[in-house]
Amino acid sequence: MTDLADLFPDVETLRLAVEKNDYLTSPGLATALFCSLRLHQPLLLEGEPGVGKTEAAKVLASVLGTPLIRLQCYEGIDISEAVYEWNYPKQLLAIRLAEAEKRHLEDHDLFGEDYLIERPLLKALRQNGPMPSVLLVDEVDRSDDEFEAFLLEMLGESTITIPELGTFSSKVPPVVILTSNRTRDLHDALKRRCIYHWITYPDTQTTVEILRRRVPEASTSLLIQAARAVNRIRTVSHLQKPPGMAETIDWVKALILLGVDSLVGLNSDAALGSLIKYREDFELASEAWSEDVELG
Repeated sequence: MTDLADLFPDVETLRLAVEKNDYLTSPGLATALFCSLRLHQPLLLEGEPGVGKTEAAKVLASVLGTPLIRLQCYEGIDISEAVYEWNYPKQLLAIRLAEAEKRHLEDHDLFGEDYLIERPLLKALRQNGPMPSVLLVDEVDRSDDEFEAFLLEMLGESTITIPELGTFSSKVPPVVILTSNRTRDLHDALKRRCIYHWITYPDTQTTVEILRRRVPEASTSLLIQAARAVNRIRTVSHLQKPPGMAETIDWVKALILLGVDSLVGLNSDAALGSLIKYREDFELASEAWSEDVELG
């Protein structure tokens, strides 16, 4: 296994490596990522949708030059979706072939590696290295208590038991990043296993820099106006979905496509379609848009 201490001797080295992949981190997030890597602890990232939680895992995998293995959580997710399942059509075909050839099959003939379908958790644990894979457990708050308890045990032991094959222990434990939008509170036991960091929306200056990297063809004045407008809209009360960075990037790209080089005097109906996703939010955002605020 490659020694991560040699690759990332300090927080600044990691921060610069991440920034080279066009992901700007706050000092707090860079420190959390560094501690997670060096202490081999899962990292729990919480924050509003669209602040870059999932993107952080993707960029970290790119920095490490290792696979990103993603498990998208949802209500009712179970072991067959998260860990493993058996290839039933292939097993059935083997049974029919054995019957045609008048051969007797034992259980171990049907429940072996040839019939095993790896799901994200098992795939991450069986990564042979030399670098650890990055396991992204996305929106873990959408899973139920039973799955969270199973996940806690797996993270603690870095092992998974398949009754027909035995116990698999990770030779190169994955870097684990869990994300949550806080649709429900996670159990304290899971949080105790993790390093925790809350990601906030970026300030105007950081938003401008992110947009500059993702939409380099946009003028500086348009980027500044867009960043100020988005941050102002986010302050509106009772929004169902404040615009995240993904929507902001899409919005600026749409403005460029439409030939818009300034937001001054632009009608909100023409401007907000790529940014706002709910009718009620559109009305609230339009009111904020029409206020006499300096955009320049």
